[in-house]
Amino acid sequence: MSLCATASREAAEPLAGTAATARTWLLVEQTGPWGAKALTASHLDPALGRALEAAAKGTGVRVALIRRPGRHADRHDATRHRLFLAHTAPGRSWIRTTTVADPQSALGLDFAALGAGEHGDLWAPYTGEPLVLVCTNGKRDRCCALLGRPLAADLAAAGTEVWEVTHIGGHRFAPTLFVLPYGYAYGRTSLSLAADAVAAARSGRIALDHCRGRSTWDRPAQAADLAVRELLGEDRADVLDVVRTDRLLPQPPPPQAPTRSQDPSPQAPAPSPGSPSPQAPKPLHDTTSRDTAPHDTAVTGEEAPAWTVTLAHSDGRAWRVTVEQRADGAPAPASCGAPLDPPARMAVTAVTAVTATEDSTALSG
Repeated sequence: MSLCATASREAAEPLAGTAATARTWLLVEQTGPWGAKALTASHLDPALGRALEAAAKGTGVRVALIRRPGRHADRHDATRHRLFLAHTAPGRSWIRTTTVADPQSALGLDFAALGAGEHGDLWAPYTGEPLVLVCTNGKRDRCCALLGRPLAADLAAAGTEVWEVTHIGGHRFAPTLFVLPYGYAYGRTSLSLAADAVAAARSGRIALDHCRGRSTWDRPAQAADLAVRELLGEDRADVLDVVRTDRLLPQPPPPQAPTRSQDPSPQAPAPSPGSPSPQAPKPLHDTTSRDTAPHDTAVTGEEAPAWTVTLAHSDGRAWRVTVEQRADGAPAPASCGAPLDPPARMAVTAVTAVTATEDSTALSG
C-alpha cells in the first residue's frame, strides 16, 4: 500500500493554506504510546482528555499531547508533566510554561481568555529557543511515524528544542513541522529546511520554503498571507496581519437573450393579492461573519467557495487577496488508507494593492 505522503508529493499538491487552525495551543507532556485519538487513548486519563477537549471547544485553543523524541516504552510512572501555552497572533505571540504533577490542573484554565491572547501572567514566560513540534503519531497515520520520528530524532541530536506531538494536521505532508511562538507550519520537511525554519524564528522571521501557513487564521487567510509574502519577499513574522476575511457568494448567471423558440416576456405579471413578494437579490459580498467552515473537503461546481482576504502591513500598506477553494488536482488520499479524492486546495487568483481611500475603509470595516 502506497503512503499518502508519497501520493501527495507525486501529485505536487500545494502546501499553502493547509495548516491546522488555532490561535492558542495547549501542549501537555504525556509519555508512553499514543492512540489515534491521543487525548483519550494514551496514559493521560481519558476523562481528563475529554474534559480538555470540551473546555477548549469554540475558544480558539487547540489541545495536543507532546513527548520528547526517542524510544517510548509503555511507562505509567511519569511523575511530572511539562505544559506549554502558546498564542500565535501577529504582534502578540507568547509562550508560557510550567511543570505539574497532575495535568488535571489544566482544567482550571480560562480557555476563552487564552484563545483571545490573554494569559493573565499565568505560569512563567518561556524564554528559550523556538519551540519545534514534529507530528509522530503513527496510530493516527503511519506517515507521521515513518517520516516524522527520524526528523524529530535528528533535530534533537542537533540540539533543537523539539518535541513530538500527537497531531498538527496534514498527514499527507509528512514530515510536518510546527514552530512556536509564531505558529507557522511546514510540510515535506527535510532536516536542512527545519534548521532554516528554526533559525528564522530565532530572529523573528519565517522560512517561506515549504510553508503551509500560520495557524492563527483560517485556511483562505493562510494562503493569502503567504501569497503577499511571496510577492513582497517579506519574511518578518509579525509585519503582516489579516484584517478581515469575507466570503464571496456565487455570481448569478447573466440573463439570456430570448431565442425564436422562446416567448419573450418583457414584463412580469403583477403578484396576486396576498402572494409573497419576490425575494430581494443577495449581495455578492457577504461580510456578516468570518467563514469558519472546514476547508479539507473538496467542493466542486458552482458551490465551490471563494473569499476576499484583506491584509495590512505594519508600514501602512494593505492588499485584498482573492482565494478560491479548488479541487482540480490529481486524486490522492487524505491519509493512508483513505480513498482517492481530489484534494481541496486554496488557489490565490488575485492580489490587489489597496489605495489610501480603500485602505481606510478596509481597516475600519
